[in-house]
Amino acid sequence: MGILEGKKGLILGVANDKSIAWGVTQACRREGAELGFNYLGEMLEKRVRPLAESVDATFIEPLDVGDDTQMDVFFEKVEQQWGKLDFMVHSIAFANKDSLRDRFSNVSREDFQLALDISAYSFVACAQRAAKLMGEGGSMVTMTYLGAVRAVPGYGMMGVSKAALEASTRYLAADLGTDGIRVNAVSAGPIRTLAASAVGDFRKLMEKSARGSMLGRNVSQEEVGNTTAYLLSDLASGVSGEVHYVDSGFHVGAGDPGVE
Repeated sequence: MGILEGKKGLILGVANDKSIAWGVTQACRREGAELGFNYLGEMLEKRVRPLAESVDATFIEPLDVGDDTQMDVFFEKVEQQWGKLDFMVHSIAFANKDSLRDRFSNVSREDFQLALDISAYSFVACAQRAAKLMGEGGSMVTMTYLGAVRAVPGYGMMGVSKAALEASTRYLAADLGTDGIRVNAVSAGPIRTLAASAVGDFRKLMEKSARGSMLGRNVSQEEVGNTTAYLLSDLASGVSGEVHYVDSGFHVGAGDPGVE
């Protein structure tokens, strides 16, 4: 039996088979979980639905995390179909490209608010609704990056958003811990994904990250998926409020994440 056998969980934010969320999906399915997914619009549905069906997903519904009405409907459908929820993975972030590549000091109020809303508040909004369907032993995990605690060139507004996301993780863990629900974040090293393509000089960032890591290499989506599955499982029953790094040890090394 897998470590998630008998558990039902949502994986929010799969965009394609290169997504970190897809690595999480594969690990969770391998460990026996029954999975549900969201998609945003028809274009993403065409990518997500076949992937979801390939892992025998029993729940696939539209969800725009910037729309409270859609949020309510989505989680109502989860309750109607499953009755309960054992875990939730949040792998959703967005910032306008200009707010990543331009000087951070030039970010507009509109771009600042948009990035925080989709990349950080959406986790809080999902947690509010998911927690109502979870009992003791429930688990939530969100995805972050080292740019939350270091100024990484090319990451700009997303770094500020991830800092807010990590702080939200701690406060959610404090609130929901009284209900027996654990909340953690996984800080993955750089991985080539659709979202990463918006970060300037990403190839050089990956090269420098590999050189500066303890293991001398970058991580894979499978490694991030395995760690996330552990945090979602009862094996991590005593772990909450953590930012768990999966970056080959880069964050504790002497390396600089900047781009030369």
